[in-house]
Amino acid sequence: MAWTQRMAFVAVVLLVPTGVFAGEKRKKDKAPPSLGSEHAHPSGGLSFRCPEGWAVETPDSDRTLIQAAGDGIVLRLFLQPTETGLDSLHVDCMARRLAGGPLDVDPGVDYEYDFNEGEVLGRRALDSAFVVRYDMPIAGQRVWRQRNVTIVGGGKSLCAIVYAPVAVWKKSPETRRLADAVLGSVAFH
Repeated sequence: MAWTQRMAFVAVVLLVPTGVFAGEKRKKDKAPPSLGSEHAHPSGGLSFRCPEGWAVETPDSDRTLIQAAGDGIVLRLFLQPTETGLDSLHVDCMARRLAGGPLDVDPGVDYEYDFNEGEVLGRRALDSAFVVRYDMPIAGQRVWRQRNVTIVGGGKSLCAIVYAPVAVWKKSPETRRLADAVLGSVAFH
């Protein structure tokens, strides 16, 4: 793992409130998840790693997006080649749902934490996590946790979103570690 990727992981994890990790009992001897597959954003502006076998796609309809899905997790990375307003981009990022439009979800969301500020590799960042309830099940689940990390700086703006079913998220420390590791593997180029 390159030093930029390790630094990104440490910085992103530090944005999360201590309470999120404090409740989880971790064994120090647990090996980090294996992220054997590396993928580049269509612009070449960033890359990330995920486990072998995850489905990775770059839809023709949105050239700012690369999406990876596997093990019950969906990661979406929206990269813009310019710096935009951090707060406004974060709000737009939080409005990006896993499926459907605003009428396909419960209008209320339950925030785990919201607008935590920090820095990732010298770039300004905001981090929020909340629960969204969909009217129709997605992959058999109606209730999903959505984490948004928005990073602006170095001439780029990134909206990184990790989606996971709440039932899986709450019961599986491995899923939480995997989501953090995949998000933390993002490296700017």
